[in-house]
Amino acid sequence: MGFQHGSIRRSSEDIDVEELGLVDYEETWKRQAELAAQRANGEIRDRILLLQHPPTYTAGKRTEDSDRPTNGLPVVDVDRGGRITWHGPGQLVAYPLIQLADPVDVVDYVRRLEQALIETCRGFGLDSVGRVEGRSGVWLPAGIVDGQLQPARKIAAIGIRVTRGVTMHGVALNCDNTMEYYDHIVPCGLSDAGVTSISQELGRDVGVDDALEPLRANLIDALNGDLPVDTASDTGTE
Repeated sequence: MGFQHGSIRRSSEDIDVEELGLVDYEETWKRQAELAAQRANGEIRDRILLLQHPPTYTAGKRTEDSDRPTNGLPVVDVDRGGRITWHGPGQLVAYPLIQLADPVDVVDYVRRLEQALIETCRGFGLDSVGRVEGRSGVWLPAGIVDGQLQPARKIAAIGIRVTRGVTMHGVALNCDNTMEYYDHIVPCGLSDAGVTSISQELGRDVGVDDALEPLRANLIDALNGDLPVDTASDTGTE
C-alpha cells in the first residue's frame, strides 16, 4: 500500500496521553495488552503511554541466538516484530495504543512513527537524521565524527504489533542513556551499525524531560495526518 493522506486512526476523538515515569517492562507489557483489548472493544479512546524502563533487554520474534547478551543478564521475549534491543533510564519510550483505520496499513503506520521521531530529533538540531532503506527506526548517517569515521548510528528503535486492528509496543528514543548495555548484544540484529543518543551526537545533555513534550506532539500530529511523511528523509546509507 502507498502512504495515506490524513489521519491513520479510525477515531477522530482526541488521543489520551499518560506519562508513567519509570515503570517495570513486564508489568507495562501486560497493561498494554489490557488497554489494547479495551480499545478494540470500544471501551476507551486511543492512548499513548510515555515512560522509561529500568535496564531491560527485550527480544522480538526475529531475534537470533547470536544477538542475545553476553553479560548474562536476562531477556524478556516479547510478541513484537524485530530483534533484540535494550530499554533503560535516559531512553524515552512511547507505546501508542491506536485503533487503525481500515484498511490497516502497517507500513504507513511505521513511517509515521519514524517521522515523529525524525521531527523530534531535528528539533534539537540533528538535521541529518533520517531513515536507512530496508531498516526500520531513525538513523544518523555514516561519516566523520570528532575526526573518526563512524558507521550509520541508530538513535531510535521501532517495534510494533497490531492485534484486532489496535497497535501495541512502539518506539524508543535514546536521549541521555548509557551505551554500555548495547556492547553486550547485537542491537536489532545489525552488526554493521552503531547506536547513539541525542546527547552523544550534540555533545550536551538532552534528557527525557526535554524530549517528552516534542515527541508527544509529533506522534499525535503524525497519527492525525498533520505531520506529513517525508519520504525524502533518507540518510542514503545502505
